[in-house]
Amino acid sequence: MNFCNELTIALRQIASPEDAISMRAYMKENFYYLGVKTEARRHVLKELIAIHVDEVKSNYRTITLELFQQPYRELHQCGIDLLLQFSKKDWQESDNVLLEKLLLTNSWWDSVDTLAKYGVGAYLVKFPEKKHSLIENFSNSDSMWLQRTAIIFQLGYKSKTDFDLLKAECLKHSQSNEFFIQKAIGWALREYGAVNPNGVIEFVNTASFKPLSRKEALRKLIK
Repeated sequence: MNFCNELTIALRQIASPEDAISMRAYMKENFYYLGVKTEARRHVLKELIAIHVDEVKSNYRTITLELFQQPYRELHQCGIDLLLQFSKKDWQESDNVLLEKLLLTNSWWDSVDTLAKYGVGAYLVKFPEKKHSLIENFSNSDSMWLQRTAIIFQLGYKSKTDFDLLKAECLKHSQSNEFFIQKAIGWALREYGAVNPNGVIEFVNTASFKPLSRKEALRKLIK
């Protein structure tokens, strides 16, 4: 029995059909759910990793991709947890291909936001020379999720944020009608505003943003 099958069986054993209904509704019916909440899901994953640690450590990229092909959202989330756990000190230059594939597979805000911040963000800390080419590729994509990633990947960078790049990405997509892009612009600017409030306020006040982006950007900066 392979790891993915064993994980699926273990999650089924603790699944709640009632929770599955509410979880699917929360995600706008985009995904099927077994009905396993985050804490329980991570507990099961941790136990199975301990049992199969050598197999998982050697093959976590392949296992993550396999989990992302499964029908249930909990398995996609397990794939993300697995990747982020084992890649932390093991990012390879070629992992940009893996990250892009994951961002484009069963895409929704929950997976994309985690992969953007803790995946792409961490990857580019290790390979900063790839930052501009990768972000330009994402930003120019037809995928709204890759565009969102290009805007928010620096969440958590704080004072190390490339503000010029952030401003360029926000301006580039400032007239987007996509809800998730408008929210991403506001979110990224608001987060950076915690370390450079005056810079963000000045930028927002001189740029032409959609009302939602502007509201989100200034929400904690202007009382």
